[in-house]
This record gives sequence, C-alpha cells and structure tokens, in this order.
Amino acid sequence: MRKFWLLFAQSTTIALSFLLVIKLFTASPTTTPSPAPNTVPQQINKFSFRNAATLAMPSVVNIFTSKNIQTSQSAQPHFDSKRGTRPAPANNLGSGVIVSADGYILTNQHVVEAADEIQVVLHDGRTLSARIVGTDPETDLAVLKIKASKLPAIIFAASDHAAIGDVALAIGNPFGVGQTVTMGIISALGRSHLGINTFEDFIQTDAAINPGNSGGALVDIDGHLIGINSAIYSRTGGSQGIGFAIPSNLASKIMQEIIAHGEVVRGWIGVEVQDITPELAESYQLTSTNGALISGILQSGPADLAGIHPGDILLEVDNQTIKDSVALLDRIAALKPGATIRVKLSHKNKITTTIIHIERRPKI
Repeated sequence: MRKFWLLFAQSTTIALSFLLVIKLFTASPTTTPSPAPNTVPQQINKFSFRNAATLAMPSVVNIFTSKNIQTSQSAQPHFDSKRGTRPAPANNLGSGVIVSADGYILTNQHVVEAADEIQVVLHDGRTLSARIVGTDPETDLAVLKIKASKLPAIIFAASDHAAIGDVALAIGNPFGVGQTVTMGIISALGRSHLGINTFEDFIQTDAAINPGNSGGALVDIDGHLIGINSAIYSRTGGSQGIGFAIPSNLASKIMQEIIAHGEVVRGWIGVEVQDITPELAESYQLTSTNGALISGILQSGPADLAGIHPGDILLEVDNQTIKDSVALLDRIAALKPGATIRVKLSHKNKITTTIIHIERRPKI
C-alpha cells in the first residue's frame, strides 16, 4: 500500500510539472502599456488680446450713408436733350461706437456730413436707420441716435492715463470689408498743428487705420475706449503706420454737450494767433517761447474792444501761463459766453493787463 501511494505521489508531481511547462510556453506575452503623449493644458495665450476684442467689438458699428448729388441729365443716355439736373445717390461708409444702451452712437462728423440717409449695421447683423443728434465740425465729432434698447455700450477709459508705448487696438470697418481689429502701440500723445481740425489733441498710433475706420474705436488692452479713430497720414490712401484718434476725454465732453444741447457752445474773443518762434521771442525781448502772437483781430470783436492789437503777445489768462496758440484757443473755447477774463500781454515790449468779455464762437 505504501508503495502504491509513493507511486501515486510521484506521478502527480510529474503531471503537475508537465502542465506548468505547457502553460509557460503557451501563455500570451505580457504587454506594457504605451505612455500617454504629453499634452499642454488648454489656456488663453497670455499675449492674446481676445478678451479686449470680445468686449469692445459688439459696441462698434458700421455706418452707411447716402446723399443726393445733382448730375446733368444730358449726360444720361436715357434722358432727352433738355438741360436739367437730377439727384443721384452717393454712398459712403465709416464706423461708429455705441455709447449708451438706448442707442446713442459716437462717430466722426465727416462720416455723416451732408448725408440724406444713414444706416447703422450692428454687430448682430441688424440694420437700423439713424438720425443726427448734432455735429461739431471743429473737432470732427458727431452723435447719432437709433431706436433700440439694451445695446452693448462701450466702456470709456480716461485717455489722460494713456502713455506712449501702451498697446492699442483699432476696431472699425476698413474699405467696407467688415469689422476688423488691428493692433499697435500709442506712438505719440497731444498731436496738434496738423491742420485736420480746429481743435486738435490727437492720440497717434501705429495700429493700422484705413478708410472706413473713421469713427471707430481705439481701445486699450482691457477693451475700454481711449479714442475715436479720425484720420491717417498717408501718401497712398492706405495705412502707413501713422493714425490719429480723438482722445476719449475730449470725445466724451463733446458728446455730452451735443446730447444736451444739440451743439457745442464755445467762448471766443475774435483773434487769429500763431506760435512764438525763438526768432520772435528774441525780437520781442521775451525770455521764452511761451505765449501766443496776435496775428489778426476782428474789428469790434471782444479783443478789439479790450484794446488788444495785432502784434501783441498774450502771455497769461487768469494767471495761467499760455504755452502756445493751441493752448490759448483751448482755454478761451472752454469758457462760456458772458464770462470775463484777465489777460497779461506784451504790447510794444511792455507788459500790461486788460479785461476781455467772452462772446460765443461763431459756427463754421
């Protein structure tokens, strides 16, 4: 019996060993899972201005205008030979900025000048008729009104906080291709003496501004309005990296005056002025080029009645130094008709003072 169990145990051991060998040779090779490819978490590029563009773009509109031009009928083949004229439509286009949820739009005066019909195309595709609330040719600004509500009004930023080198985005409708965003920097501030407007204090930018951008928005990296795109310096008609925008501080002031009164009322003293050059300063025995030379004077105007003459140099207004002719015009224009000012001036190389009564600046 013992022999039998010994034989059984040996047989069992051999059988199990055989099965183990078969299992090892027939088993599938173990595979190691491939490592997952490296992936970059999706995030907004820190150098992207998509948030600013997304915020500001809905507030910028396209403006289409038309006006009638008198043309000769005899030049039209389908008219008879009788001389005469007929109105022919002419289309113009530009941009504008929604400044209130109830439909006020700020744009350039030259965009809507003499327009018989104005159509505004909103960011959502709606086309609405607009009326002119008022214009100010001396700053080239105009305010329109459309019948709509809950519109995406732009957020104003203080343009006097802008600095050279700040990033700026120009939003508008160049060449009528549709809304476009371009980027650049503020390349200069306080640009004047350009001969574009009577009152100039432009922000200069190298963001591409082209025909059709007029009246559009110049915004900062937060998407807030710092200027209204107004003009370009160009020898070809296209952008050459020098564009000019009306600062938001000035645009806001003009806009509020137009909405409240339909126009802008400015002070006036009836003079023509020019800057003091170093040569003029030397001939007038002045210690600096501060001041404004009176080059012309309106007879019986406020300055004439105050005893001011051509050739006089205005040095101060109410104890504030006048830097140049632009500063003088801005200072006078900010005063209300009926106000009085005390001016310090040089008359025949002698310093004197006088009082001027401010009148209303005539419309141009």
